[in-house]
Amino acid sequence: MTTCLPDGSPYPDKERRLNDFTTRSFRDTADGDYIAARMAYRARLLPQFLWLSLQCLEKYLKCTLVLNRVSAKNIRHELTPLLDRFRVAGKFDIRMSKSSRTFVEYLDTFGRHRYFETSYHAWGLEIMQLDRAVWELRRYAQVIDYYITTAGKIVHLLEPELQRLKNAERRPHQYRIFGGVLEDLIAKRSHPARAQLLWQNAFLGERYRRTVRLARHIRFANSPLSLHPEILDEVLKYVYLPRDVIDLYRKLVAQPKE
Repeated sequence: MTTCLPDGSPYPDKERRLNDFTTRSFRDTADGDYIAARMAYRARLLPQFLWLSLQCLEKYLKCTLVLNRVSAKNIRHELTPLLDRFRVAGKFDIRMSKSSRTFVEYLDTFGRHRYFETSYHAWGLEIMQLDRAVWELRRYAQVIDYYITTAGKIVHLLEPELQRLKNAERRPHQYRIFGGVLEDLIAKRSHPARAQLLWQNAFLGERYRRTVRLARHIRFANSPLSLHPEILDEVLKYVYLPRDVIDLYRKLVAQPKE
C-alpha cells in the first residue's frame, strides 16, 4: 500500500514537505494555543482566553484546508469564512454540534478584538464549549483526502476516513491523531502542560468523564469606546481599528441623545 496522486503516480516530495509545514505551523501551534486558552480561563483572564480560543480554532481550520488542498488565503482571524471554504470547495463537510457552531459565532464576535475595542461577556461555561469545539474541529486537521495504490488498484480513501472520524464521536477520549502534540502530552505524565490540558476535560484524556465540575464565573465588561464613542476620531489619530468597529461607533455617535 503506497500513497499516490489521483492518477496513480508517486506522491511528490514537495507535497510531503507542504504537509509537514502545514502540520507543524498550524496544528502543532494550535495545540499550544488551546492549552494556553485553558490556562487563561482558569486564571479568569477572559480577553486572553477569547483571543487564544479564536487563534487555535482558526489554525485547526486552516490546517485542515491546506492539508486537503483547499486554499485558506485571504482569511485572517475569522472562523465562519473558513468553514464556508469547505462548503464552497465541496470536498467534504465538517460535522459540528450546534453548541460548537454557536461558540464559533461567539468567538467571531468577541474573540478577535485583542485591544478591548468592544465589550464582551461570559456565562461561565466557555471552557467546556472550547473543549468540544477543539475536539470536533481538530480531528479533521490531518490528510483525509488522499489516494493509495493497493493490489494494483487506485483507491480514494476520503469516504473511509470521514466515516472513521464520525465513528470516533462515540468515544472522543479514545481518539488519537498520529504524531499530535496533544497526544504526546497525554502520554508524558511528567510534562508540565499535561495537567492544564486534562483538567476537567470531557473530550481529551485517558479516561471517559461522565461529568466535569466547574465553578461558574459570569463576567461582563464594557469597552472604553462603548462608554465614550465620541473619542473615536481622537483614537484613530494614533491607532488602527477594524472597519466594522469604526462603523459601529460612528453609528452610536450619530444616534440622537434622549
